[in-house]
Amino acid sequence: MIEVDNKKLEPASWVEEHGDFLYRYAVSRMRNSESSEEVVQETFVAALKHIEQYQAKGTERAWLLGILKRKIIDFIRERTRTVSLSEEKIIDLPDTLFDQSGNWNKDIQSAGYTPLCSLERKDFWRILGGCLKKLPSRQADVFVLREMEDQGTATICSELEISASNLWVLLHRARLQLSNCMKMSWKLDSE
Repeated sequence: MIEVDNKKLEPASWVEEHGDFLYRYAVSRMRNSESSEEVVQETFVAALKHIEQYQAKGTERAWLLGILKRKIIDFIRERTRTVSLSEEKIIDLPDTLFDQSGNWNKDIQSAGYTPLCSLERKDFWRILGGCLKKLPSRQADVFVLREMEDQGTATICSELEISASNLWVLLHRARLQLSNCMKMSWKLDSE
């Protein structure tokens, strides 16, 4: 047991008390169990290494989660530096998603995919995770950082060393592909 600012930390119990929570969080962001295990382990190592920085303003779990979020961003940044351009295939989506003037095709919206209702379904996160795995890694990374980690444009651009216009193109492609994938997955699940 270690005492920091009159708050007792118990690093020996971190894995048992917080390991599953941190792992589930990492998997939901990273879409890969091995990478998730790695960043959770790095989180515990970093927490032990910098335990004196714990300010006792929140719970141990919140502090560890903050470290994990930073490790996930670091992992994504490193991965994006090593991804080859050959992995970044552009997947053509069916022309049925939009009408000829570029507006969202209303027939697609009535095809049974209702995002607000799907949030209440147990399968939403499973399907979203599966669809994220199908995206090119760079698109998935910017989507996760922007939509799930709530990072700002400047932060993402700086971390991934991309321009704002590149970020918006990647986000646009990711959203379109996720929309199509989720619509198709809901149809398959309901059949």
